[in-house]
Amino acid sequence: MKTFKFKKPSLLLGALLLAFMSCSDEFLQVAPTDSLADAQVSTKAGIDGLLIGTYSALNGVFGNRFEGPNHWATGSIVGGEANKGTDAGDYSSLNPIQRYEASPVDPNNDFNSLWRGRYEGVSRANKVLSAIANSTELSAADAARLSGEARMLRGHFYFDLKKHFNNIVVFDETVAAEDLATLPNNGDAWAIIESDLQFAYDNLPGVNGAGRVNKWAAAALMGKAKLFQQKFGEAKTWFDDVIANGVTSNGIKYALLDDYAQIYNAENDNNAEVVFDVESANNTGSVQNANAFDDLNYPYNTGPDGPGNCCGFFQPSFEMANSYRTGADGLPLLDKSYNSPANALKDDYGVEADEPFVEDADPLDPRIDHVIGRRGIPYLDWIEHPGKAWIRDQAYGGPYSPKKYIYYRSQENSFTDGSSWTRGYATMNYTIIRFADVLLMAAEAEIEAPSGSLATALDYVNQVRRRAANSEYWVKEYDSDANAANYVISEYTSFPNADFARDAVRFERKLELGEEGHRFFDLVRWGVAAEELNAYLAYESTKLVTKFGGASFTSGKNEYFPIPQAQIDITGAEILSQNPGY
Repeated sequence: MKTFKFKKPSLLLGALLLAFMSCSDEFLQVAPTDSLADAQVSTKAGIDGLLIGTYSALNGVFGNRFEGPNHWATGSIVGGEANKGTDAGDYSSLNPIQRYEASPVDPNNDFNSLWRGRYEGVSRANKVLSAIANSTELSAADAARLSGEARMLRGHFYFDLKKHFNNIVVFDETVAAEDLATLPNNGDAWAIIESDLQFAYDNLPGVNGAGRVNKWAAAALMGKAKLFQQKFGEAKTWFDDVIANGVTSNGIKYALLDDYAQIYNAENDNNAEVVFDVESANNTGSVQNANAFDDLNYPYNTGPDGPGNCCGFFQPSFEMANSYRTGADGLPLLDKSYNSPANALKDDYGVEADEPFVEDADPLDPRIDHVIGRRGIPYLDWIEHPGKAWIRDQAYGGPYSPKKYIYYRSQENSFTDGSSWTRGYATMNYTIIRFADVLLMAAEAEIEAPSGSLATALDYVNQVRRRAANSEYWVKEYDSDANAANYVISEYTSFPNADFARDAVRFERKLELGEEGHRFFDLVRWGVAAEELNAYLAYESTKLVTKFGGASFTSGKNEYFPIPQAQIDITGAEILSQNPGY
């Protein structure tokens, strides 16, 4: 059974004490149930309890799946590496979002929940910091450490808001509650993000206990923040420090795992590749402590031979699957010819599950079968993916299933929480930043920074590809040691110029981090979202002919999501202004 680490608090954080003001009714002056007095939260244990509540916000607060840390909808589906699956009528509010037609008036409350959930995280971090400032019981060392954790988390919440909505409201623990409604959404978010992360780096230890953030998580997130601002030289400095000196919160030197699949195995949580993650737990009384944000995303199946028994909302796209095609030299097709008829992956689109099908026999990057479930290939330790039998509507979502962060058959009821409506509540930590991500961001900084080195960028990319090329860990057939497909992968021999290196690094992020929610935000920060996503729509619409007709990505608008109209209505348009184009 998995050890429970960070449980969502049942405490009503920040509740006000009720007082019935009557000279003869002093006995009625009691705190409401589940509230805490200031004296209780001024202790080290009390403040740590508030901090645990802040950690819990990483996993979402209001039960909406957009709040999850994996950004399966806003990062992967909107980024073109996955399609909204199941069928057109189920969770239909996702349909316009995938078509880049999101509305500020959100019928399913998705963007409003994301907005509220991240600001709840900010609020909880601020409560921790206020409690620390008012405490007389903490040592200087404890105050510094607890403040560092709270500010690291606050920096993350603001970063998440910034990359989704751009123009956001920012405030710290010194701003009075009555002043919040007067703050406009054009604050300098990057300034508070960088200040928080710098403080966390300066005040957090390297070893801080599994599940808690440490100084190296702050350094990695700082490097990422610099990268998003195109401060490449500064980003390089931060990544250099992480790569040379960084350790996990439980003291393991950062390294790539030998086996790519073990990144997504609950039995291998808190491993050497984890830089910043969200802890998960089962059988705590609430499936929200498990990966509730993912419960819709397992392959669509109704029997005992597959995980979750639901629901198929997250289906890798044709374009994404084709991207794993390699040439005979084992390198990706950087000229984007992978979508051509000669190179496109053979799939079982339109083939019934009881009809014969022969899998693709041409060269493929071996990571495809750790990322994408496809017909005839072993699906973890379950069965060979049966194709259409695990797809609710092929003509709507395509033929593929997700494979990352799916639990194994052998883990049912030990690494799953079956106490709710579906078996699909897995208890594996979700990794927000992992070491391969750091290496590839560092490679990008090496290419773009004036002081950077193409040779160093080449080395970082090849480290990632070398791990993928370890044939011992390729997907095998169930009944033999034979590879499940024709896997061909090699390292780059050189980066002849910056343009080639840039293309290689960007494509490597797509292959390595596929389906992990990074893609859309990468495309936006690179300034190529319109080009890439309109090409994706054009190609995908040749397969899913009724899904994308007339859809397009609009430059100057779709780089960010709409500010929820509900928040504008509450605050006033003169304070909270809508993003351009909505």
